[in-house]
Amino acid sequence: MAETVIRADALRKVYGQGETELVALRDVSIAVERGEVAALLGPSGSGKSTLLTALGLLNLPEQGRIWLADRAVVVNGAALVDLAAVRRSTIGFVFQKANLIPFLTARENVVLALQLNDQRGSAADARARELLGYLGIADRADHLPEQLSGGQQQRVAIARALANRPPLILADEPTAALDSHRGRDVMELFKRIAHEQGAAVIVVTHDHRTLDVFDTIHEMEDGVLSRRPTRAPSHASEVSP
Repeated sequence: MAETVIRADALRKVYGQGETELVALRDVSIAVERGEVAALLGPSGSGKSTLLTALGLLNLPEQGRIWLADRAVVVNGAALVDLAAVRRSTIGFVFQKANLIPFLTARENVVLALQLNDQRGSAADARARELLGYLGIADRADHLPEQLSGGQQQRVAIARALANRPPLILADEPTAALDSHRGRDVMELFKRIAHEQGAAVIVVTHDHRTLDVFDTIHEMEDGVLSRRPTRAPSHASEVSP
């Protein structure tokens, strides 16, 4: 039986009150399994980013429950665990902009993520180089962000997100600043990460040209989530690198 990495049930998030009240999440439920890459679609303002930040434990909903693996971590707006510690060890984030530290090399940007999780020295350096090689940019390891193309910078950001082997990867419009060719390359990388490493990957995207990459597609409209399956996810038994 497939392992559910993240599950949310009946999430509700409201901004403002009275005449300015906006319901961003309306009883939203979702579950994503190990080895599954899921798309989250919807127009601007539909609640996609609110849902992603809720699942990433950055912007808690007022109502509903969130589980990571089989552990409840949020119930009705209350954290049951140290959220910062869980984010560091369990969740990798990739955003529209790579947001690399400009005075650190590609390798050093990845090493920093490891150091924040108490991994240091030669092991951290080896892990960073391993990931950059896995993502096809080993030859750019000692280059500064300004010396990298947009696609290469985003690969470094993905390597940084993978550094601590998180079972959950959340990506918010990761290809918005890339051309169609580089954007598809990045989406294919997320598919590879999910299937080869056994991670659960959720990607917010507006790019309908890459929907064939995803195992499942979720659509949001006015805070309501619906799902239309595409094909059964291909789960991986190997969790490497």
